[in-house]
Amino acid sequence: MNRPNYKNWIPKWMITAGIIGVALSLILLVIFALTLHGTAKIVLSVIFALLLVFMCVYLIWCLFANNRFSYDGKRKLSKSIIDGIADYVELPDAATALDIGCGSGALSIAVAKKNLNAEIIGCDLWGKEYEFSKLLCKENARAEGVENVKFQKGNATALPFENEQFDAVMSNYVYHNIPSRDRQAILLETLRTLKKGGTFAIHDIFS
Repeated sequence: MNRPNYKNWIPKWMITAGIIGVALSLILLVIFALTLHGTAKIVLSVIFALLLVFMCVYLIWCLFANNRFSYDGKRKLSKSIIDGIADYVELPDAATALDIGCGSGALSIAVAKKNLNAEIIGCDLWGKEYEFSKLLCKENARAEGVENVKFQKGNATALPFENEQFDAVMSNYVYHNIPSRDRQAILLETLRTLKKGGTFAIHDIFS
């Protein structure tokens, strides 16, 4: 059986952008320092020296975060968070649950494994900024041997589900990524799909 690949919450393009930024800043700093003279040399050298420092800090942070959130790293922080959320979701037989912004399917699959007689639906827009996709979710479910989970495309601001359809609704690190001046409206759209007395499990940052 293949191992699941839940990717990383710090995508590779962020690290690549950091490497390119450091390289370009360094090259331009050297060029200006060697070819210019007088005030222009001082000003541009200072600007690109500061930019180089900023890009170095950005790259170090990306590498640090990527390592910490890796499912295969020593800390396994992502797995700890996913398992922690899944622990809150206990479903009766024939119940249904919705995972909003399911990404690579990690939370949907964790809840499905814990509640084998319930049906879990993971929805996401699967945008280009992350390395997640519906196919990846399905492959991860297959690798984990989980059959009581399915995935479909859906927007958190206008969910394609009925009112009070689910016994539980959950989400991990999603809402802070949604461009909106009204976080309450997004949360109310989420809660619209939740049955009265159901479970709402959310892990996020709003600072």
